[in-house]
Amino acid sequence: MKGRNMQRWRDPAKDPRREQKTNLITPKGYDALQNERNFLWKIRHPELAQKVKEAAAQGDRSENADYTYNKQLLNKTLSRIRYLDKRLEALTIVEKKPDDLQRIFFSAHIELEHEDGSLLQLQIVGPDEADMKEGKLNIDAPMARALLGKALDDEIKVQAPNGEQIYYVLDIHYDTSID
Repeated sequence: MKGRNMQRWRDPAKDPRREQKTNLITPKGYDALQNERNFLWKIRHPELAQKVKEAAAQGDRSENADYTYNKQLLNKTLSRIRYLDKRLEALTIVEKKPDDLQRIFFSAHIELEHEDGSLLQLQIVGPDEADMKEGKLNIDAPMARALLGKALDDEIKVQAPNGEQIYYVLDIHYDTSID
């Protein structure tokens, strides 16, 4: 049985890391990605290119750790820039509030009460800006899928590794900076 599960994850079609990402993003998230891309291209790339050039001028590159290290950093930086270019092009910025502000949709700020009485504050965002430490929940996450379309006082049931969790919607609001 254990061997069968291992085989399942080796199948690229069933690998959860290869699942298609939702192409939605908030204006703040888009700006953050754009700023990262600009920083990498305008500041980090020239900085690393200069370090590589200086290290290469020292002679034998095969034994030059400074050259090798900076060349690797430069390649990683260029790879990240290419990824960001493709991703920024594919994204759709959600700049409008939904028609029904009493229901949970993309970009909603939500306050939930767990069945044990603890409170949880979340915002539903795209996968590129998700960060649970900041309370930003990926729209593709099971919990976000369970929340979509719900209204105040609705009960939400979410399957978690330690069993079913029950939450109640206490508050829903949207950023005032979007239309």
